[in-house]
Amino acid sequence: MQQKPVNLGIVGIGRAGWSAHCTEITGMESMFNIVAACDPIAERRENMAKRFGSKPYERIEDLVADPQVELVNIATRSCDHFNHARMALLAGKDVFLEKPMCTDYADARALTELAESTGRRLFIRHNRRFEPAYQHIKEIIASGILGEVFEIKLRRQSFQRRNDWQTLAKFGGGQLLNWGPHIIDHALHFLESPIKNIWSDLKRVAAGGDTEDHVRIILTGENGRNVDLEISGGIAIAEPVYMVYGTRGSLTSDEKTITLRYINPSQKLSPVEANSGTPGAANYGNPEELDWIEETIPVAPEDKVDMNTIWPKLYSAIRKGEPFPITTDEALAVMKIISQVKADSPCVNIDMGK
Repeated sequence: MQQKPVNLGIVGIGRAGWSAHCTEITGMESMFNIVAACDPIAERRENMAKRFGSKPYERIEDLVADPQVELVNIATRSCDHFNHARMALLAGKDVFLEKPMCTDYADARALTELAESTGRRLFIRHNRRFEPAYQHIKEIIASGILGEVFEIKLRRQSFQRRNDWQTLAKFGGGQLLNWGPHIIDHALHFLESPIKNIWSDLKRVAAGGDTEDHVRIILTGENGRNVDLEISGGIAIAEPVYMVYGTRGSLTSDEKTITLRYINPSQKLSPVEANSGTPGAANYGNPEELDWIEETIPVAPEDKVDMNTIWPKLYSAIRKGEPFPITTDEALAVMKIISQVKADSPCVNIDMGK
């Protein structure tokens, strides 16, 4: 039996709501029907009415009161996520909430508890969980060809003298709340362990405003693995997006290709025993021959996904009762780290004039 589309009301028709969300679900009309759109800018409401036939609302209070709206998609500024999601939940609506979930862990937890108490569902948009490179690298790690992975580096680097609201603390700006939720979510899954230690550093290097544009966090798991993540708008020469180091090999990736160098899985390695004797004049190590395999392959995970995959997953959760792959506990874990990093590492301003 064909399920009917989910009636969607979008709040915030800017960069996320218009350019990302509306674009992504174009062609998914069998799953989502945009029946209402809310934004304080009249031109944006008019554009939505023309493109989707959605009812225009200037106030969120009116959109969440619309009985036709089933799911409220919140794509407003980060500082408004808590209040706007709260309004929707109290109005009896399910919520699809753009990252960051909130601006701090306390609000994120309160929002989760409100969803539970009202019997509504709260879905968090960590859509980069479905990045093909991330998925493919997880598959490679799981295959064991790199051996025991002991360190992973995640990088999102550029040089950008940014000056929009995402640089202002009062609006929930800063890279910790912008790219942070995505990359911290990746880091927690790559860690594969409870956290033993968190080291962090925040700086404002090239952007305007009063928040960090350079974020460095190192998570150490109880399993001994480190995940070292860096998000920066102050780096002119970028590193690979992914670097994975294991006991039998390593990989790097630019998100389009993956370069691997690993010992042939068929080669059995005997334990290395230290020799206390005097080595020969030209002997600088173990003379064993390692059978290295070196290859560069396209990013092509077995699980064929892209970042738009989150929408069919959302539809299946609402209409078919299937589990949504991003749980609220996972989203809360991300927010807990963000709040701890904020508390541990006040932002340091770097003088660009030097």
